[in-house]
Amino acid sequence: MTGPENSLPPRTRGVIALLEANCTVCMICARECPDWCIHITSHTEVEQQPGSARPRSRNVLDRFAIDYGQCLYCGICVEVCPFDALHWAPEFGYPGTGSVDGDGAVAELVHERDVLATWIDQVPPPPALDPAAEPAPETATGTGRRPGSLRGRT
Repeated sequence: MTGPENSLPPRTRGVIALLEANCTVCMICARECPDWCIHITSHTEVEQQPGSARPRSRNVLDRFAIDYGQCLYCGICVEVCPFDALHWAPEFGYPGTGSVDGDGAVAELVHERDVLATWIDQVPPPPALDPAAEPAPETATGTGRRPGSLRGRT
């Protein structure tokens, strides 16, 4: 990176990256977006699982696009995604920001899933856990009970 973005904190919001393998087309991100800038289309496929009596239907992602001309960069979509399919990526010179002579300022503001997927490699790892924090109930050893559970009651 060159320019003023070098002085930005490492987890500064840039663009939203899509990890397509994690997207289940649940539509929560699109429904919770305050300005409706996320556009998703999908179709349902029916597949027979080996050993299963009934076929199973699943959603298949056809289109996932974000219109950065409308996006508020609020991060609600990233926060509400239960499958970690959306992440902040530190890309600041993405298409659509335009050039000095005005090329590409509006025409390239809608990014499809192929472009959103290229930014996933730039997503920084999550911050380290606080060493003073209590261990997660799933990993805690000892009592076999969750903290705060009813101790000894049935």
